[in-house]
Amino acid sequence: MLYREAGQFKSTYLADSAIFPLRQDRIAMAVLLAIAFIVVPLTATPYLFSAILIPTLILALAAIGLNILTGYAGQLSLGSAAFMAVGAFASFNFILRVPGIPILVAFVGGGLCAAAIGIVFGLPSLRIRGFYLAVATLAAQFFIIWFLTKVGWVTNYNSSGVITAQPIVVFGYRFDAPAPKYLLVLSIVALMALAAKNMTRGNLGRKWMAIRDMDVAAEVIGIPQMKTKLLAFAVSSFYCGVAGALFAYAYLGTVEPEAYNLDLSFRILFMVIIGGAGTILGSFLGSAFIVLTPIVLNVTVGWLDASGLHVPASAGSNLEVIVFGVLIIFFLIVEPLGIARLWSIGKEKLRLWPFPH
Repeated sequence: MLYREAGQFKSTYLADSAIFPLRQDRIAMAVLLAIAFIVVPLTATPYLFSAILIPTLILALAAIGLNILTGYAGQLSLGSAAFMAVGAFASFNFILRVPGIPILVAFVGGGLCAAAIGIVFGLPSLRIRGFYLAVATLAAQFFIIWFLTKVGWVTNYNSSGVITAQPIVVFGYRFDAPAPKYLLVLSIVALMALAAKNMTRGNLGRKWMAIRDMDVAAEVIGIPQMKTKLLAFAVSSFYCGVAGALFAYAYLGTVEPEAYNLDLSFRILFMVIIGGAGTILGSFLGSAFIVLTPIVLNVTVGWLDASGLHVPASAGSNLEVIVFGVLIIFFLIVEPLGIARLWSIGKEKLRLWPFPH
């Protein structure tokens, strides 16, 4: 088999601790990036960009943010969409009120504003955990959306509730077509995913995982709980804030509070559960699964109707919710670490073939 590490000797610690220690993985990642950056922009349709690729990448970035907080640091949150809304509206106001500010700097500013709000709502994690912490972050979801709806200055006193996002212009180039928007989103997501992977593999990631596994023992060995937990909330909210800005500017084209409702927070949580908690890869797999499943179900229902097997409208509308519920229960029982764990098991079997166990 091709997937072997025999003959690949590592003579330095740097080589042994690489993100992709196997040559085959490095080649596969290089091919995947080449396809994503070169082949897809030349061959994909506008529908594929707008309906599948762009939302998948943006929601994967938000899922990475939640995965840092929940999967690595063990702090449950139900307010991811609210932090995305903070990033979107903060970016809108930076561009509106700071003349000449580059839009990428505005996105970073939106992420920093979301990080600051995340620290505020992360303070209860110092005293409570589990279900009670989830309720506290759920309160953030309702409060932030209420604030963005009721405070007129945030929306520039727009009475409609739907604000047209400013055009995306980077170094004089206007990103107004689906393909350029896809390339911009892909570049940002790839860089931030790489940064997240390095963070979780380093000293900071080990502190988060120590807090997740047993916070009392982590404090005994000298890991500061307050700093570590609040930093997890800050980094997670920063990622969600940047994802929210991209969601508004590169996907929706509008900045509106209702786009960041509780349903979106639950969808991001489902991405982490189904894709795999505590893995960066799981965020991408879960996002792709959540985005593609409704499309596949709609196509299936349409095919059944065309073939003469009529599906009631009520059953078709509820099928998505039923499938998500069944899959979440399935993964929690059969494979709690999600699709990423199944992928990892498959790779290990290939490395041991023909003697898998």
